[in-house]
Amino acid sequence: MNALDSWLRRRLPPALADLGLSVLLTAWCLALPALVPPDEHRLRVPDAWWLLLLLVCGTAITVHRLCPLASLTVVAVLCGVLQGVHYVPPLVGPLGTSIGPTYLSVAAVLFLTAVRARHRGAALLVAVHMPALSVTEAMMAPAGHRLATATTEAVLLAAAWSLGRLVRTRTAMRSQALERAAALEGEQFANARAAMMEERARIARELHDIVAHHVSLMIVQTIAADRVQTHDLDKAHELHRSIEETGRATVTELRQLLDVLRTDAEDDVDLSRQPPQPSIDAVPALLDSVRATGLQVHYTVVGEPVELPAGSQLAVYRIVQEALTNTLKHAGRTHATVTMTWEHDRHRLSLRLCDAGPQDGAGSPPIRTSGQGPGHGMVGIRERIAAAGGTLHAGPRAGGGFCVHAVLPIPSVPGSRTDALPPQRRPRPR
Repeated sequence: MNALDSWLRRRLPPALADLGLSVLLTAWCLALPALVPPDEHRLRVPDAWWLLLLLVCGTAITVHRLCPLASLTVVAVLCGVLQGVHYVPPLVGPLGTSIGPTYLSVAAVLFLTAVRARHRGAALLVAVHMPALSVTEAMMAPAGHRLATATTEAVLLAAAWSLGRLVRTRTAMRSQALERAAALEGEQFANARAAMMEERARIARELHDIVAHHVSLMIVQTIAADRVQTHDLDKAHELHRSIEETGRATVTELRQLLDVLRTDAEDDVDLSRQPPQPSIDAVPALLDSVRATGLQVHYTVVGEPVELPAGSQLAVYRIVQEALTNTLKHAGRTHATVTMTWEHDRHRLSLRLCDAGPQDGAGSPPIRTSGQGPGHGMVGIRERIAAAGGTLHAGPRAGGGFCVHAVLPIPSVPGSRTDALPPQRRPRPR
């Protein structure tokens, strides 16, 4: 079977295979009179008709790929004629069985026909050709050897036909396996491309969050530095340094994310080079950077924190970032509160961010979006919350100001992580 598989992999061109088989069998038939002892069989002396029959038979084998059934019929008839006029010894006679090149020619052509014929052609071989050949050979056999001749011919033809159908079946199975492998490879490539495009869309949202937050900080810090530089140079220098640090951090993050978004023509995308995503532990540092702009933020954590999935932690960080960025844009240096409540009995984390609105005429009117309008920031946050299985509500509150309330699910059996944190990093009210 391994040899058969190896032969199938090589697969000579049909024209070359037919030509080689024709030359081999014709040469063997031409050499047959010299190989058969003259006393064993009373055979007819080879002449021009013998040579013509062999050449026509070889030509029929050569063009087998073009008309398999016709070629088989011609070869079978010519080989029968060669036996009928005693150019070749009988298949089974007084001296025993003699499977010469003419009988092997018929078997070889039958094998090729079984390989190349379709289902209807194969059925025709079984129903017509094989019984007809067996009966013909039995009728031309010597008396007393007809049953043995018919049996030998049937076995020879059945073996050739079975081997041919086996080769055809395995060839078809191999072709189907290659097609399935190609289809699977194409599907995997399409899935990889879709995942890559989805990842790029996510990174684009990250770019929006980063740019909107840091640029808003820089604008507010620039305005504050311009106002205090005439009477407080130290404060102005501090704000300028903060602007520089914010700008450098923004450029660094943009370079890291844009490196991931390079096209395939420039380089293969390596998603493993993405920068580490911020988590809940980074929220205090974010609030410190916001306080440097003059926004007064009161931060409170209620309940025992637990480990959340990376996507939920990133969503919490981006909610705080986007909400405070909107506060800086629309309310200026005002008061804001951030309350993070771990409700273990309800298996959820409640995050509430509220500001007091513009103070003393500072800032612009609070024209904001609740996630249903054109504002991309809150729309992106709403998508993050929905992906994490939570809900988001945002809108103005009574008495002025704006509130964002997000709810995220937490594990059913919370595992406390407070004891695992260093003392200086434990979340505490601010």
